[in-house]
Amino acid sequence: MGRSLKKVKNSFKRAVLSFIISAAAVLFLSAVLVVYVDPFFHYHSPLKGFPYLVDNQLSQNPGMAAHMEYDSVILGSSMTVNFQTRWFEELMGLNTIKLSYSAAFPKDQSNIMEIIFSGRNHQGDKKIKKVFLGVDVITYTGNVEETKYPIPEYLYDNEVLNDIYYVWNKDVILNYILRPMADPDPTDLSNVYASWWTEEYYSEEWVLHNYTSPVQVEERTPAEAYLDAVEKNLAANICPYIEANPETEFEIFFPPYSILFWNDVRKENHFEATIEEYRYISERLNAYDNVKVYFFPDREEIICNLNNYADYSHYHPRYNRYMAECFARGSCIVAKKGEQGKTIDEYLDHMKEIVEEFDYEELLSRR
Repeated sequence: MGRSLKKVKNSFKRAVLSFIISAAAVLFLSAVLVVYVDPFFHYHSPLKGFPYLVDNQLSQNPGMAAHMEYDSVILGSSMTVNFQTRWFEELMGLNTIKLSYSAAFPKDQSNIMEIIFSGRNHQGDKKIKKVFLGVDVITYTGNVEETKYPIPEYLYDNEVLNDIYYVWNKDVILNYILRPMADPDPTDLSNVYASWWTEEYYSEEWVLHNYTSPVQVEERTPAEAYLDAVEKNLAANICPYIEANPETEFEIFFPPYSILFWNDVRKENHFEATIEEYRYISERLNAYDNVKVYFFPDREEIICNLNNYADYSHYHPRYNRYMAECFARGSCIVAKKGEQGKTIDEYLDHMKEIVEEFDYEELLSRR
């Protein structure tokens, strides 16, 4: 009886030991696989020939910023996702990477620029020639530490221990290593993160069908209401990178939202406050020698035709191409103080004219 019990105990110990060894081996091999393929580019640049799936801005942008080869960057919200980086090569001879964040806040831009301009960017002494930064004024009124979505900190910092959340991540292994291997369809990095809308979605009928005009707000938001928050966001999240990198040219641009965006602004009674945001951001950033500011919101031929949009703000990719061409030839640029050219006041006067004279009732009656 004693021998049988001892035998059972020994068998149990061997089984436990075997399980521990097997589990450790699985964990080790899983970690090796993730580190070797590195689908989030956390440790190295892409392997030649592997069909990488790139569709996760929060998790893959920091690795791309750290390990891809580039000399220029596209930053911004979903207003920038339909830029194709090959255009920037064609028009300006730039090797550009797109690191968009949908609905990005200024802190999101700061998080990625911290990697772009820090020691985590493994490009040696290579300088960033240009940063194309789309500015959505509505996001500059929040808290300076606010991000649109919680970020996976372990992919943004230099800590090694918290990498366990990456190397032993079931989703990473299944969806970003095994699935691409089983069904290879590598992401075209020139057009990464492009919106899903196909041609039929860019129509007035579709936009109006999905649009609800807000209730009229009676109390007017003071013109200066947003400026304190805007200045804090610029000072904390944008200007430090402009100041610390004088050899990099920052091409700041305001995207062209549709006339329905301006209907919202009017109905919610913060039109003057929004106009002052544009003025303040433009003047604040244009004061730097290494900044150019482009103003696209008053492109009447674009914003007043809803067939150019898939919703009240997202425009057709052809206008991403149009903006890239403007960057190349210096069109729609806001003149700096003392320089010849169209000033921000002139752009905003035109914007006011469009917004105040547009027949919103007639447009909305077409629904």
